[in-house]
Amino acid sequence: MDSAPALSRPLPGGGLLRPVLLLWTAGIGLRLTILTVPPLIKLIHDDLALTETEVGILSALPPVLFALAAVAGSLLIARLGAILAVIAGLFATAAGCALRGAAPDFAVLCAATILAGLGVAVMQPAMPALVRTWLPERIGFGTAVWTNGLLIGEIIPVALTIPVVLPLVGGSWRLAFAAWALPAVIVAVMFLRAAPGAAQPAARAAAATTKGSRFMPDWGSPVVWRLGLMFGATNATYFSTNAFIPDYLQGLGEAALIGPALSALNIGQLPASFVLLACAGRVTGKAWPYAACGALSLACVAGILLGHGVVIVAAAGALGFSCAASLILLLSLPPLVTAPADTHRMTAGMLTISYSCAVVVPVLSGLSWDASGIPAMAFVPIGVCNFLLTGLASTVPAALKSRPRAR
Repeated sequence: MDSAPALSRPLPGGGLLRPVLLLWTAGIGLRLTILTVPPLIKLIHDDLALTETEVGILSALPPVLFALAAVAGSLLIARLGAILAVIAGLFATAAGCALRGAAPDFAVLCAATILAGLGVAVMQPAMPALVRTWLPERIGFGTAVWTNGLLIGEIIPVALTIPVVLPLVGGSWRLAFAAWALPAVIVAVMFLRAAPGAAQPAARAAAATTKGSRFMPDWGSPVVWRLGLMFGATNATYFSTNAFIPDYLQGLGEAALIGPALSALNIGQLPASFVLLACAGRVTGKAWPYAACGALSLACVAGILLGHGVVIVAAAGALGFSCAASLILLLSLPPLVTAPADTHRMTAGMLTISYSCAVVVPVLSGLSWDASGIPAMAFVPIGVCNFLLTGLASTVPAALKSRPRAR
């Protein structure tokens, strides 16, 4: 019989600072080591004589691992607890990041990247479980906190690696990887020392949701598939747009817009996370925000395809806003639609489905472009994703009503 975890009660004294800080820094750790590769890829390419295919494989490994290893993360949570799963994931991603700097060839580089990706993959199902545990009355806010950290963790290495970190390490991409591993270790130590109950064996079992609890997602549940496909539509939109904007703009003769458009797409996510820090608790679980995100994304895709100059950049920025808002709202749902002991299972199922979409849809976009010879056709699968998101939005309130009661 499932039971609510002991640690799911509000923290003593209603204190928010400690869980908020831990959730936010863990969110940063989810992406910090993964996003160190893009700024360093040219140096790695030249030093290890990589082919373009090998560069593509290296870039594709993280989302593939996020899909394949989400259930393994759920298993780790069921056996060790959400807190220890995050700590283990942080140490693994730090080790993988540092080992990339020691890689003598492509094979070892991939192995180290797999280790880093596995660390992130086991952490991701733990985050909604921790929100449920530490902030049970503020789930929307707690989700906005850690996803804000995640988005900042995507921006920091891209923004600082070339102008700051590389000069500090003498231009060595190997030492740069080692440098970026340190913050993940620091966050892991913070969790080990400061996470509520992390040091007590009894509390570790409680933080596991329930000792011996189930870990496999309920693949027969329509809710898992509906929410997973909605999240998949959001992830696929983000990854596909990042992948195809450069070639699309190059083909339009608008190469000068590639940098501004990609920057707008990614930086545009931050305002959404700050807005939802203030209001996520009031809109999570209602149908209209999800439908609005899908409709806005469709309008942004139209703006990219039909606009020129600053319109394309603005549309890309608004698309980043829409994707981030949808991501935060969807990641707020697992703690709300499940019994406490099943939050990690629901999250693992959503992540598996969603990152599978993020791998498949860019391939379909490329096939659409190649088969038709029309660059704009690459965005058709992206449009279909957002029709799906908008259509499934109406099912969210029903999912909340069908939530099992904790027993």
